[in-house]
Amino acid sequence: MDFADEITLTGVRAFGRHGVYDEERREGQYFVIDVTLFLSTAAAAASDDVVDTVHYGEVAERIVELVGGQPLNLIEALAARIADDLLSHAPVRMVAVTVHKPGAPITVPFEDVSVTIRRAKTEGTT
Repeated sequence: MDFADEITLTGVRAFGRHGVYDEERREGQYFVIDVTLFLSTAAAAASDDVVDTVHYGEVAERIVELVGGQPLNLIEALAARIADDLLSHAPVRMVAVTVHKPGAPITVPFEDVSVTIRRAKTEGTT
C-alpha cells in the first residue's frame, strides 16, 4: 500500500455560517475539524524536507478558509468540501474528515454532534 502513513490534525477550530436555520447563517458558530491524510511519508523521511510531504500548518489554514467560505446547509456537505480540497494535494491518497458542530440547534442536552466521511482518489488521479 503506497499510502499507509497518516498525518492527523485534531481540533482545528474555525468560524462558519453553516446550517439549515436562518439564525445559524446570520450569527454563525465555531466548528471543530479533525482530518487524517493518508499518504506515503517515505520521501519526506528520506529527505527530511517539508516539500516532500504535506505541510500540516498550511492544511490547517486551508481548513479555516473552507469553513469560513460559502455557507452550506449540512455539515455533511462541509465535510465533503474539505475532503475534496485536501485530496487535491499530490501526495494525499485518502482522507478522513470529521466536522464537529458543538453549537448545533438541538433541544436536549448534548456534548457534540459530528459527521465523519472518508474519500479516496480514484485510479488515474494524482
